Amino acid sequence: MFALVPLDTVDPQAVEALLDHAFGADRRARTAYRIRAGAAPVATLSFAALDDEGELAGTIQCWPVALACDEGGRIPMVMVGPVAVEPERQQAGIGRALMERMLEAVPGSTVEGSDALMLIGDPEYYGRFFGFTAERTGGWRLPGPFEPRRLLARGSGVPACAGMLESRVRAAA
Repeated sequence: MFALVPLDTVDPQAVEALLDHAFGADRRARTAYRIRAGAAPVATLSFAALDDEGELAGTIQCWPVALACDEGGRIPMVMVGPVAVEPERQQAGIGRALMERMLEAVPGSTVEGSDALMLIGDPEYYGRFFGFTAERTGGWRLPGPFEPRRLLARGSGVPACAGMLESRVRAAA
């Protein structure tokens, strides 16, 4: 059994260690890190899974980003991820529970851009279980390599314009 708690109630060093275990110490070189550079996680949409002993088993973080449209304008969005689970605890439903908890928090959220969620991930998983698609992301560019089919979004505010995805640097919400 796992308890889902706000991520900001968990030791940040434990979160960093979990991310290293789940994705490797070289994770910071990934494109997703470039997109959210300088931003703080959105506290109201970021959660942790703790086991019965209070040990950290998984996390989900969300970040303020924006799409700078080629025709002008900058549309606020929220980048979902990483969703991280300790490797020995994967396939136990922790990641799915974290995603579901985050999505439950979205409708009441006052965070700008929470009506436009985006992520880089497996379309078969995130599409099937959570409704993310690449339908409106075809014209988006990222500050590093990515597979276009893995650039996914959901929500009524997802823009269909072409543009560059970038950080929306601000304090945590």
